[in-house]
Formats: sequence, structure tokens, C-alpha cells
Amino acid sequence: LKKAPTCKIKSRRLVEAAEDAYLKHEFDADLQYEYFNAVLINERDEEGNYLELGKEFILVPNDHFNNLPVNISLSDVQVPTNMYNKDPAIVNGVYWSESLNKVFVDNFDRDPSLIWQYFGSAKGFFRQYPGIKWEPDENGVIAFDCRNRKWYIQAATSPKDVVILVDVSGSMKGLRLTIAKQTVSSILDTLGDDDFFNIIAYNEELHYVEPCLNGTLVQADRTNKEHFREHLDKLFAKGIGMLDIALNEAFNMLNEFNHTGQGSICSQAIMLITDGAVDTYDTIFAKYNWPDRKVRIFTYLIGREAAFADNLKWMACANKGFFTQISTLADVQENVMEYLHVLSRPKVIDQEHDVVWTEAYIDSTLADDQGLVLMTTVAMPVFSKQNETRSKGILLGVVGTDVPVKELLKAIPKYKLGIHGYAFAITNNGYILTHPELRISLMVLLEFLTDTERKTVCA
Repeated sequence: LKKAPTCKIKSRRLVEAAEDAYLKHEFDADLQYEYFNAVLINERDEEGNYLELGKEFILVPNDHFNNLPVNISLSDVQVPTNMYNKDPAIVNGVYWSESLNKVFVDNFDRDPSLIWQYFGSAKGFFRQYPGIKWEPDENGVIAFDCRNRKWYIQAATSPKDVVILVDVSGSMKGLRLTIAKQTVSSILDTLGDDDFFNIIAYNEELHYVEPCLNGTLVQADRTNKEHFREHLDKLFAKGIGMLDIALNEAFNMLNEFNHTGQGSICSQAIMLITDGAVDTYDTIFAKYNWPDRKVRIFTYLIGREAAFADNLKWMACANKGFFTQISTLADVQENVMEYLHVLSRPKVIDQEHDVVWTEAYIDSTLADDQGLVLMTTVAMPVFSKQNETRSKGILLGVVGTDVPVKELLKAIPKYKLGIHGYAFAITNNGYILTHPELRISLMVLLEFLTDTERKTVCA
């Protein structure tokens, strides 16, 4: 399709602008910068003064955006409710990414068929063009985190096979088990359709969360992830934790699954969620994972105590992974995200700006006279090019551009299709991008209605 290279070029221009801006920026822990916060814009206090980060932001209804009030001259920034919107990392990121405004506007001027353009930061903030007002839910919360979206996950990391090990020994009773379950759920949020996974709970025995999928991995699509989430609620803590049998099972499963030629045929990882490890289990790693260390080990220490932290740190570092401690439910989201940065390092170091196209989805904000609008997103990762960080492989975030499917269809040479011929497109996972018999109403049921947190950008 002729439209595809054009969309890639626009995304690449955003990537280049972001990387150049970060290259010139020096982090300032004391930086004070009043940016347009998408939730606070145009909000006033009781005395009629604009709130901090909520200064005047001109919004005008635009027929291209279904008469939504937007600002086609500027972008604004959404920060998840569970993050401090004046954190130095956020403020610095927002500051240097301001340079994207010129590229956003220029892209839109060159191609008025474009819809949303955006930059999702690895720090958690989301810069969106054109700027728009975001409204919290009835609880005053905006749960949207760009790092959990398919376009971000697919662009940021390579496909992966993941085995999640959850400690359900007696010491995990109460809040620790609750935090562990939430950690597993958050990990599932970061898995996309190109990934494969399974979950094993362990004490003195192994307990597959889904017994029917014993010894294999399944695709991390929406249906499978929701099915596993339902089974997570059935876990309870008792007995003694025998991590050695769990590690043996995980390594064997990954090895056998890889030899079948199924799965991602790329990265492999074991996620260990526990309140402690009494050993480093180096004999197991020597047997299965050294010296190649093809399987990365990510360890999550649950609880405030750090008595066994050293063993878990060693396990992660000795197997090219990452260690983090999760003390409260509020810590879960940010700590889980750390593993994505580690898995993205090979792509960053090799400067692989892979272009990702998502399957078709519904944008709830842009329904027109002919019904809901089908969209697709083209996304690319943004890397640090600073010499001192290049070898560390730092992912800055992901840029995305939304394109209406109907715009892609305009490029189809219909005169070449012949009598009764038609064009269709599918993704590598078999999802339909466009087909004459595609029923949008069904997609609403499967995608839109099950994703209530999505307010302005569906992906």
C-alpha cells in the first residue's frame, strides 16, 4: 500500500526529532517547567486562578476529529494518576520532548488525513497531538498507562517466551499474596500477541494456574490472559516453598517449547515472584542456562523485609535479568515495567528501529455519520544516542501515529482486482486489518467494551 511508506516516514521523523532532543538535553533534578497537563488544563481553583500545570489551553471543535475540542497547534501531556506529575524524571522528559510539537504540526500539515500522533515515554507520561482535555473517571482516576498498550509493547521489545513462577508457600499469606497476584496481573498487561507465557504456582509441589496447559506455553492474546487472571484468584498460600523444582520445570518447559519451533523464537525469560530465596541455585543455572544465559531471570521480592534480597539479586544479575522489591500494591506497576527496559537493550544497542503495525481497532472518540471508525497504529521505538548511555541500551519511549483504515484502502488499485475480486489485510497473528465482511459491531464487543480505561486513544 502506498500509504504505508508515508506513515513510516512520519513516524521516523518523530523518532529522529525525539532522539536529537534527548541528545542535547542535560538532566536537571531542580528543573521547574510548567507544561500543559491534559487533566488539569483550563481548570481553576475557588478563587478563579488557573491550577498549577493547568493554565489556559485553547481548545476548538474540529470536524476532522469528530468535532472534539482540540488544539492543532500544540500537544499536551497525560500522566497516570499513580505517578507524581512533577517528578524530576517526568518534568525533564516533558521538557525535552516539547520539540516534538513542530514535527507533530508539520506531519499534520503534510497529511491532513492523520489522526492522533503521540510519544509514550518509558517514564510513563504520554504526549498527545493534537492536544485534548482528559477527564478522570467517577473516582477521579485515569488508569491509562501508555506502556501497557499494544503499540508500545510491540515496538519496545522483541517477542518473548515467559514463564511466571509464583511462590504460594505459607509465608506468602495475606497482603504478600495479594501483591504477588497483582504483580502477575501487571506482567500479563505487558505481554502482547507476539508473546507466549504460562504461570506456575509453587510450594512443595507445582501447581499450574491452568491445569489444562501443563508443560506448554500459550499465546498472550486477550482471551488467554483474561482466562489466567480468573484462575489467579483461586491461589492460596500454604506449605514450604521449593524453588528448585519450580526452576527445573520452567527451564525444561522453555527448552522443550523452543525446540518445537513454536512460540516467539526470540527472547526467553523466567519471572520469579517470591518473598525470599534461601539459596542462589547456581547448580540449576549451571545446568540449564550457563554459559550462554539465553534465559533471563527477573526476580520480584514481595514485602518490606530484605533478608533474602541478596540471593534474589544474585540470581537476576547472574542471568542477565533484573531485581526489584515490591513492598506495597502502589509499587507494583512501576517495578514491573523495569523488565521491559532490560529486554529492550539488545534493540537499543543495535539501534533497531523496527516498525510495528497494530491490528484494526475502534477509536471511541471518532465515530462519524457512518459509524465507528476503524484505526491502525504505526509505532517505532525511540533510543538514547548519548555516548555515555549507548552501551547501556536505554529506551526513551515509543512514538505512534494513528491512521484510519479507510485511508489505507484508498491506495488499493481496485481496477486490478478483477470481477468479484477484493482486497484484504491481516496481521502476522491472524487479526484482520481490513476485509469486506469485517463486522465492526463484533469488534466493539471484543475490543471496545472490554477496555473502558481507553478514553482518547484506543490501541
